[in-house]
Amino acid sequence: MGNASLVNEFTNALMEGVLKRWYPLAIDREQGGYFTNITYDWKLPPEQEKMIVTQARHIWTLSKAAAFLEKENEYVDAAMHGYKFLKNFMWDKQHGGFYQIRSRNGGMSDVRMWRDEKRAYGCAFAIYGLAALARETRDTEVLNFAKEAYGWVEEHSYDPKAGGYFEFLTREGRPFDLHSPYKTKASDGNEVGFKDQNSSIHLLEAYTELYSVWRSPELRKQLEGLLVLIRDRMVAHEGYLRLFFHPDWTPVSFKDAEDKEREENFGLDHVSFGHDYETAFLMLEASHTLGIEGDMNTLSTAKRMLDHALMYGFDGSVGGFYDGGYYLAGGKKCTIVKETKNWWAQAEGLNALLLFSKIFPEEPRYYDYFLKQWNYVKTYILDPENGDWFEGGLDKEPHFKTGPKGHIWKGTYHTGRALMNCIDLLNEGTHSTSAREKEIVELAHFWRDNRTAHHPQ
Repeated sequence: MGNASLVNEFTNALMEGVLKRWYPLAIDREQGGYFTNITYDWKLPPEQEKMIVTQARHIWTLSKAAAFLEKENEYVDAAMHGYKFLKNFMWDKQHGGFYQIRSRNGGMSDVRMWRDEKRAYGCAFAIYGLAALARETRDTEVLNFAKEAYGWVEEHSYDPKAGGYFEFLTREGRPFDLHSPYKTKASDGNEVGFKDQNSSIHLLEAYTELYSVWRSPELRKQLEGLLVLIRDRMVAHEGYLRLFFHPDWTPVSFKDAEDKEREENFGLDHVSFGHDYETAFLMLEASHTLGIEGDMNTLSTAKRMLDHALMYGFDGSVGGFYDGGYYLAGGKKCTIVKETKNWWAQAEGLNALLLFSKIFPEEPRYYDYFLKQWNYVKTYILDPENGDWFEGGLDKEPHFKTGPKGHIWKGTYHTGRALMNCIDLLNEGTHSTSAREKEIVELAHFWRDNRTAHHPQ
């Protein structure tokens, strides 16, 4: 298949399958922000809680779509619509910081029992969306709000003693663990007391976006610190991310536990292939934005992470990346322990594989895997009847054919980013590459040229 045909397929998947399906349907004109829950056939059920992660991701996608499409001003208007909800309802006017969740009209919500608690992860996505909007609009008010959100995270979540960031915060912004007087009833309570890779990689992502519009020396220092922390401490030597850590940075592991205990704690300890190659991309993006020349340490680690996922996590029969693996006690190879194939991991796989095919053109396997991955997505993930992406591959979870298109964790961020990036990479060298949003092409050139300069062929 030629590039022109691929570009057409990706463009159709982006425009008809994602953007035109979601917008303006997801825009809540009455209460502000964006609708969260959407059925498989694009109906809006009564329950519409609003989580900071989902709301901010819509702002990010809409801001990037406005840049990608160049003349689509309605996307800027839709992003500004979400900005107002973040500022007026998701932001705590008394204590600062973003609530993790609110009701449809911006009040208290009991969904997942987050209530008025805050999370570093949610605040990270708020900064990410605000920075992207500020970058597109050059609106000083939006940028100042992003700076304020960054300052709140640094004041309340950053750990100056051991490094990294505390994920769990009370409304007042106080970190809490199992020994704190405050006791959470939230659905993620089993993670209390740990530091984690997921909030760390998305703070890295958010700070990278913010640094592109605000060259603060302090922000640069914190962004560099996150990059080093993730690359040198969180990535195991095999090439995968450890998920959770004790306060002294000892990885949380159930390798020596009984099978039942290990399975019950799957969320705390497994190999998440999707996070691995997503993080590989985010590390390369961060180092490039920082302008670090000759950063072969980051490139080699990122490559090792993608290669590990391809070796152990890719389904060689029909394609697609599995959701979970594990290094069992006494084993030297990663064993698949969760064969499902979540939609977001498939999207991030497309993005990483095509990017690495550009950085390492002498290794055609990356492009070959990219084509296999796209064929898998077309066959088992894209909804040919109703549009958008099924939540999981139908080869493993056929019930998702009538599963929701939207919920608090599922929106347009992973798919929108992957499709836009792939279109620009496939269009490299042509007039079709979007004039204002071709960072992914510049990223590929940066790393290809850097590695060639430091390791001549």
